[in-house]
Amino acid sequence: MAGNSQRKGAIRKNKKGASAGSGGQVRRGLAGKGPTPKAEERKGHPAARRAAAAARRDAGRQTRDKSGPELLVGRNPVVEALKAKIPATALYVAVGIEADERVTEAIRLAGNRNLALLEISRNELDRKTGGVLHQGIALQVPPFQYADLADVLDVAAESTTAPLLVALDGVTDPRNLGAIIRSAVAFGAHGVIVPERRSAGITPTAWRTSAGTAARIPVAQVTNLVRALKDCQRQGLTVIGLDADGDTSFDELTIAAEPLVVVVGSEGRGLSRLVGETCDLTLSIPMAEAAESLNASVAGAVTLAEIARRRRL
Repeated sequence: MAGNSQRKGAIRKNKKGASAGSGGQVRRGLAGKGPTPKAEERKGHPAARRAAAAARRDAGRQTRDKSGPELLVGRNPVVEALKAKIPATALYVAVGIEADERVTEAIRLAGNRNLALLEISRNELDRKTGGVLHQGIALQVPPFQYADLADVLDVAAESTTAPLLVALDGVTDPRNLGAIIRSAVAFGAHGVIVPERRSAGITPTAWRTSAGTAARIPVAQVTNLVRALKDCQRQGLTVIGLDADGDTSFDELTIAAEPLVVVVGSEGRGLSRLVGETCDLTLSIPMAEAAESLNASVAGAVTLAEIARRRRL
């Protein structure tokens, strides 16, 4: 403003000559701006992008959970599900699909149940299934209906063979869950137990990996796995936890013919502490030194196969 240059201190002198003052801008610029935001809150930071992606995934899961029906894909899973007469509302078939005996059987079974038969383009089926390999066919099913643990125990007790259940402790990959269910059916187990939290549930991916066998065995979802295992113990079942450092090896397993619950630990850390303490014994699978551990579903399959072998003796 006019006249400001006459104010005392308005002109700063230095070796280069007189210069105008900052008007207090420098002082204000030096003022603190508060604590540094967390990495997740900084726009453009990798941590912020990861947090945003996780939020989108969670939102997507919630949307799918609320949407009701899901799509079970794959020729074998669809045929097995239709044979087992699981609830379904429609069968989607891609236009121009090469019909083999499984597709023909799926269409026949769906027709016998008066299900809607909908022919759609492959692109539309890709969109509906989220890009999952669907083999040109998909069955629309309601959310999976879990059994009560008490009912699973009743089914096992009424069997002509000694009860055999499989429990999963923190197995989060639905493909592992599906593979374990498939092994459980193959080797004569009577039921599967999964926790409600921090565990995979019966999703279309688990359905597909199980090749539809999830329709052939009751799966109980429990709020507390330790409490569920104790309920099994009260019913006379021995709880065996799979552990690479277990106190018993396959060669020492003498109770294969008795009522059992086989607990498979998570993919990374294995059995949780409380579940491990609840087990009556921990079982290790003999392996060559070159291999440190087995995949959760492989360990479950090997154990169930060994139990089934011993029960046949």
